[in-house]
Amino acid sequence: MLNQKTLLAGLLLGGIACSSPALALDGKAIYNNPAKGGCPACHGKDGKSPMAAMNAPKLAGQMEKYLLQQMKDIKSGARNNGNTAAMKGVMGMINEEEMAAVAKYLSGLK
Repeated sequence: MLNQKTLLAGLLLGGIACSSPALALDGKAIYNNPAKGGCPACHGKDGKSPMAAMNAPKLAGQMEKYLLQQMKDIKSGARNNGNTAAMKGVMGMINEEEMAAVAKYLSGLK
């Protein structure tokens, strides 16, 4: 009986830990997905070779919290300078959990 309770508790805790959307999302896949904005078109496949004509910033290696906050600010309209008009539509294609996954992915690039 004890082993069954231990197993059940482990399964429940494991399920809770894995149920977090940010943990389950693949930031690289979202970044590269044209249906989610097609980030590489302007920021480069590697996040550090942006399209010069767009004056898009390099994203690779930036701090995760900074990247996430910039995406949130663009989506909400709190940031509306530079190329944010182009980004506003893109941010409408992803939710906050997806933004967090992309920020985590980009911050890990060097």
